[in-house]
Amino acid sequence: MSVNAVVLGIDRLTVAERLELIEQIWDTLPEQVEPSEVPDWHREILAQRLAEADANPGIGKPWREVLG
Repeated sequence: MSVNAVVLGIDRLTVAERLELIEQIWDTLPEQVEPSEVPDWHREILAQRLAEADANPGIGKPWREVLG
């Protein structure tokens, strides 16, 4: 059986319920993952973003500044 929103009934949840579910799922993820658990497409996007940040060092804001 494939895991998807329809099979799990997620498509029948309200937006608020879906957001709560996302938060619950996020909280169950470990703080550290093995590199083998990270999909290749995630690594590719991260490499692109790092290259963009290196090419344009003043374009963004530090994460702590955004959170504050």
